[in-house]
Amino acid sequence: MNVLYEDNHIIIINKRAGEIVQGDKTGDPSLCDTLKQFLKEKYNKPGNVFVGLPHRLDRPVSGIVVFAKTSKALERLNEMFRTSSVKKIYWAITKNRPPKEEDELIHWILRNEKMNKSFAHAKEVKGSKQALLHYRHIASSQNYNLVEVELKTGRHHQIRCQLSAIGCPIKGDLKYGAKRSNPDGSISLHARQIEFIHPVSKQPITVVAPVPTDSLWRSFEDSAK
Repeated sequence: MNVLYEDNHIIIINKRAGEIVQGDKTGDPSLCDTLKQFLKEKYNKPGNVFVGLPHRLDRPVSGIVVFAKTSKALERLNEMFRTSSVKKIYWAITKNRPPKEEDELIHWILRNEKMNKSFAHAKEVKGSKQALLHYRHIASSQNYNLVEVELKTGRHHQIRCQLSAIGCPIKGDLKYGAKRSNPDGSISLHARQIEFIHPVSKQPITVVAPVPTDSLWRSFEDSAK
C-alpha cells in the first residue's frame, strides 16, 4: 500500500496500474477492500472500517486516488469533485507528438455502455456531455512523448478519448488507437498530481505521485525536473 498522504479524514494512495479501485464483476480484490484491511490492521480497529470513494481511476491507469475516512469528508469531497473544485494533473505517454505544444481541447463525449468506450465529437450530439482539458507537451524521447494534462471535467475515459481524437493515443491503449499493448496490460496514463482544499481543516493540499517503475516513465520523470 503506497500511501502518499494520510490524516484523520482522508488518505491518498498511489494506485498501481491493473488494480481496480472498487469491486466489479471480475471479483478481483479491490483497492477499497485492501485499504480497509490495511487501516484495520494499522490502527487495530474492531469491526468495519469506513472507506469512502469520491472519484474513480480506470483499472489500467496508475496514480493518485483519494479516499475518505469519515462520512463528513466523503460528503464534502463528493461535492468538490462534482463541481470540479479539485485540480487534477495527469501525465500521458504518447507515440505521436501533439499538433500544438499547448492547447485546450473541447469535445462532446458520447459514452457507449455496451462497448465501455467513449467517442469524441466536435459538436454536441444527443446524449453527449461537454469535455474540457488543457494539455502541454513536456518532453520527448527517441520514440515517445510526455504530455501533461489538466483535466477540467470528469467524463468517462476522457483523457484517453480526447488525446486519441487529436491523433495522440496513449501508449498501450488499444481501445483508443494504440498500435500495441504494454507488456503488463497497463496504459501509459498516470494521475500525477492533485490539489484541493482539505474538506475539514480547510488547509491547501498538494500531492504528487511518483511514476511507475519502468525505465521509460523514470526517464521522462527525470527529464521533466
